[in-house]
Amino acid sequence: MWLILGLLVVVCICGFLAMSLLGGGGGGSGDGGLGGLAPFPEATQPQAFATPVRPVATATRFAPAPAAASGEGQNWLVMLYQDADDKILEQDIYLDLNEAERAGSSERVQIVTQLDRYMGGYTADGNWHSTKRFHVSYDQDLGRLGSQELADLGEVNMADGASLVDFVTWAVENFPADKHVLILSDHGMGWPGGWSDPAPGGRGESGIPLADAIPGDHLYLMEMDQALEEIRARTGLDQFEMVGLDACLMGHVEVLTALAPHARYAVVSQETEPALGWAYTSFLQALLQNPDADGAELSRLIVDSYIEGDQRIVDDQARAEFLRQGSPLGGLFGGFAQASPAQLVQQMGAGSTLTAVDLSAMPGLMGSLNDLSYVLQGTNQSALARARTYALSFTSVFGSQVPPSYFDLGNLVQLFKEHTGDSQVAAAADGVLAAIDQAVIAEKHGSKKAGATGISIYYPNSNLYGNPVTGPQSYTAIASRFADASLWDDFLAFHYTGRSFQQGAAELVIPEGRSIEAPGLGAIDVGAIELSSDTAAPGQPVLISTDIQGENIGYVYLFVGFYDQAASSIFVADRDYLESSDTREIDGVYYPVWPEGGDFRLEFEWEPVVFAISDGTDSVVALFTPESYGRSFEEAVYTVDGIYTYADDGETRYARLYFSDGVLQRVYGFTGEEGTGSPREIIPETGDQFTVLETWQDLDAQGNIDQISTQLGGTLTFGDQMFTWQDLDAAQGDYIVGFVVEDLDGNAYESYAAIRVE
Repeated sequence: MWLILGLLVVVCICGFLAMSLLGGGGGGSGDGGLGGLAPFPEATQPQAFATPVRPVATATRFAPAPAAASGEGQNWLVMLYQDADDKILEQDIYLDLNEAERAGSSERVQIVTQLDRYMGGYTADGNWHSTKRFHVSYDQDLGRLGSQELADLGEVNMADGASLVDFVTWAVENFPADKHVLILSDHGMGWPGGWSDPAPGGRGESGIPLADAIPGDHLYLMEMDQALEEIRARTGLDQFEMVGLDACLMGHVEVLTALAPHARYAVVSQETEPALGWAYTSFLQALLQNPDADGAELSRLIVDSYIEGDQRIVDDQARAEFLRQGSPLGGLFGGFAQASPAQLVQQMGAGSTLTAVDLSAMPGLMGSLNDLSYVLQGTNQSALARARTYALSFTSVFGSQVPPSYFDLGNLVQLFKEHTGDSQVAAAADGVLAAIDQAVIAEKHGSKKAGATGISIYYPNSNLYGNPVTGPQSYTAIASRFADASLWDDFLAFHYTGRSFQQGAAELVIPEGRSIEAPGLGAIDVGAIELSSDTAAPGQPVLISTDIQGENIGYVYLFVGFYDQAASSIFVADRDYLESSDTREIDGVYYPVWPEGGDFRLEFEWEPVVFAISDGTDSVVALFTPESYGRSFEEAVYTVDGIYTYADDGETRYARLYFSDGVLQRVYGFTGEEGTGSPREIIPETGDQFTVLETWQDLDAQGNIDQISTQLGGTLTFGDQMFTWQDLDAAQGDYIVGFVVEDLDGNAYESYAAIRVE
């Protein structure tokens, strides 16, 4: 057995593990993520594409809108569309409305909201769970609403575009104004859209693979586009002064393109948002003080006040409640007495982003992106895959085992320049960077999102592109306005199928009858592992060596697994980046450079150590997954996936813990299984629990990996201190240790050897 395990083992991680995300792959934890679809096709197999049955949104070309006059005496209407019908979100959105009350309406600034609450979540202030409309008036109490209730609509599906149309039409007709602002709050998913609503529920769109795969109804991007179009037609609005999306991951160029015909300015986030949401008191009070401002000034105020101006940061009593003694978050700072506003801002903002965009600049950005997309046909496609692999990425909504596909546009095109060495690409990339600079009028990002420039783009690997759920059948139907006006989807078709295109021929592209090929696919050989000893012990490390040959090498990882001989299975205990001796950096984003030709010897001294999470009472061994390459231990972010259980009602969510500098920094829950769907921050309460998900590699009779599965591991309980990361001596037993080499398309090539820990 040991001889077999010492041989080269090759596993295509993306092609296999993604089955549990978008397929249903064998041996998984049960629920099928986005809904029991067929596995991804192999990169070299032909893949036919069918045109979506449902008509896509009308995608009219747009020109820059004339700037709206702002001046003395103008009136504002601020409309809050607050879909809080969700366990994670309800309290946070409800507090956002209470923050808005600390500003309240005035003669020249009217604020109205439609708020849908959740049954079984936040129980304060009457614990009602219907959908109500309020005229927001001044009130200092953050624990209850003091505003006038205008209507109780019962259960309303706020994931339905018709509900958005009805609310905004009602508000515009009943509160006349010169300037109109619409802010939508809920879960976001990026270019697919977001805004789900479990009650009354419904299925929503049909005929689009992604919509068919995700349970329940969502406000998809083309539906939001259509709703805004209908609102303008019904009300006679030329444009909204500003549309804000107080939701995760909505800072995509695809999203901004959909908003551009309907609004002058937009505020969006590239990354997941912290539980705080936006600082409503701060920017609304500023608008009350200067109603002669315009949308640009308001948008900048929203960005500038984000997190640091939130009432749960700046108000002593609200901060004390947020960090109350006995709560896990308070334990992160050693209690309220030790937590200053500055500390909390640094903590909550480290992984955050927020962007304000002048939407009149979107045609210029689209033009420059089209120029770049056209030029990319003539350059080395593997170099582009390398840039994609190393670019600054954001949280994936397509599953925990799927490579990132949401990238910062500015950082990506800088890496295009770096890796292609092509003067035409460099010139076109500079054009995109200049256009981003024109469009982005305010931007902020935390220390763990260095390199963010404010706007994201979708760049899937070959497996995502080849699956109808995440490929062009869904992408061009949902992001239809972008796909119709952009050459980016044309470039993706060329990149993965070889379908060429002309510079002026922007159209919805769904390549039919063409095989999917992966420019980042590697031809990589990882030699047999050589060991300085086949036994290890605390203080007695083993030197592990191998020779690596091949092209398109992306990352190299250390792999450590505990071998359960009785079950013929390997528990994955550790998987971490191994750094190249040549590590480079662009705007705070680090990436490895491997020896020319991909022929080198790799050595690593393994100390028999595993890692665990401690809640102060119990410790559970867990797989810590690195989120970023090249950062110091103090700056690096590691994640652990598992099941979050609420103490109050036993409801569970697939969740992810984020650790940095040895301490749990934040918790995010997902609306789907296995890390799929919309993410949102969870603020743990005492008694809530987290059950670690273990990853196992099941072996066949020849000792090769047959399937990869997950199962529930140990459970930890949130108490009076935050979870911490522990280093533990590996238990005695048999281990499989080796190297994993990942190519530029996310496929993995592995070589293992057996080590006995004594």
